[in-house]
Amino acid sequence: MSNVEIYRANAAAQRAAAANATLPNRKAMHERSAESWEAMAANAADTMARASVNEAAKAAGAPR
Repeated sequence: MSNVEIYRANAAAQRAAAANATLPNRKAMHERSAESWEAMAANAADTMARASVNEAAKAAGAPR
Protein backbone atom coordinates (compact mmCIF):
# COMPACT_ATOMS: atom_id res chain seq x y z
CA MET A 1 0.00 0.00 0.00
CA SER A 2 1.47 3.33 -1.06
CA ASN A 3 1.46 6.50 1.01
CA VAL A 4 -1.20 7.93 -1.30
CA GLU A 5 -3.51 5.00 -0.58
CA ILE A 6 -2.85 5.23 3.15
CA TYR A 7 -3.59 8.96 3.18
CA ARG A 8 -6.81 8.45 1.23
CA ALA A 9 -7.87 5.65 3.58
CA ASN A 10 -7.26 7.96 6.54
CA ALA A 11 -9.34 10.66 4.84
CA ALA A 12 -12.17 8.18 4.34
CA ALA A 13 -11.97 7.14 8.00
CA GLN A 14 -12.17 10.78 9.08
CA ARG A 15 -15.16 11.38 6.82
CA ALA A 16 -16.88 8.36 8.36
CA ALA A 17 -16.10 9.67 11.83
CA ALA A 18 -17.56 13.05 10.83
CA ALA A 19 -20.73 11.36 9.62
CA ASN A 20 -21.09 9.59 12.98
CA ALA A 21 -20.25 12.63 15.12
CA THR A 22 -23.12 14.16 17.05
CA LEU A 23 -21.38 17.32 18.21
CA PRO A 24 -20.91 20.04 15.58
CA ASN A 25 -17.39 20.90 16.68
CA ARG A 26 -16.27 17.25 16.53
CA LYS A 27 -17.88 16.86 13.09
CA ALA A 28 -16.01 19.95 11.85
CA MET A 29 -12.76 18.65 13.35
CA HIS A 30 -13.09 15.33 11.49
CA GLU A 31 -13.97 17.12 8.25
CA ARG A 32 -10.89 19.37 8.54
CA SER A 33 -8.78 16.32 9.24
CA ALA A 34 -10.16 14.58 6.14
CA GLU A 35 -9.33 17.64 4.04
CA SER A 36 -5.77 17.59 5.39
CA TRP A 37 -5.37 13.90 4.56
CA GLU A 38 -6.69 14.53 1.03
CA ALA A 39 -4.20 17.38 0.58
CA MET A 40 -1.35 15.14 1.74
CA ALA A 41 -2.50 12.43 -0.69
CA ALA A 42 -2.54 14.92 -3.55
CA ASN A 43 0.93 16.18 -2.65
CA ALA A 44 2.29 12.64 -2.38
CA ALA A 45 0.79 11.73 -5.77
CA ASP A 46 2.34 14.85 -7.31
CA THR A 47 5.73 13.98 -5.81
CA MET A 48 5.51 10.43 -7.15
CA ALA A 49 4.62 11.72 -10.62
CA ARG A 50 7.53 14.16 -10.61
CA ALA A 51 9.91 11.45 -9.44
CA SER A 52 8.79 9.23 -12.32
CA VAL A 53 9.40 12.01 -14.83
CA ASN A 54 12.83 12.70 -13.35
CA GLU A 55 13.78 9.02 -13.42
CA ALA A 56 12.64 8.70 -17.04
CA ALA A 57 14.67 11.75 -17.99
CA LYS A 58 17.76 10.34 -16.28
CA ALA A 59 17.29 6.99 -18.00
CA ALA A 60 16.99 8.72 -21.37
CA GLY A 61 20.13 10.70 -20.70
CA ALA A 62 18.39 14.04 -20.88
CA PRO A 63 20.26 16.99 -19.39
CA ARG A 64 18.93 18.43 -16.16
